[in-house]
Amino acid sequence: QVQLVESGGGLVQAGGSLRLSCAASGNIFSSHVMGWFRQVPGKEREFVAAIRWGHGTTYYADSAKGRFIISRDKAEKTVYLQMNSLKPEDAALYFCARGNSYSVIPASYSIWGQGTRVTVSA
Repeated sequence: QVQLVESGGGLVQAGGSLRLSCAASGNIFSSHVMGWFRQVPGKEREFVAAIRWGHGTTYYADSAKGRFIISRDKAEKTVYLQMNSLKPEDAALYFCARGNSYSVIPASYSIWGQGTRVTVSA
């Protein structure tokens, strides 16, 4: 059974950077997709970025393009989300998830971490 553990969240000023990590225990196969999502209270969980585990193709939400970078370390079974030029509207609980195919829909991902909180001060 795969477990995902996120880390790296915290408080940062607007314009600053954070790097989130998602460490996986168990198997991740080349066919899997690892995604980052975020959620604020009262809103639906939204897609941020994803990466195909095998060949590393990346996907981004419009809100993340040009500012966030998703990457993975196969040996460490870890996925990263480098977030730059952070804005107050980026504040949320960030989750990583494993899916069998690329999708922006949370329900398409079957394994989730507990989340790491990002707070951005104006």
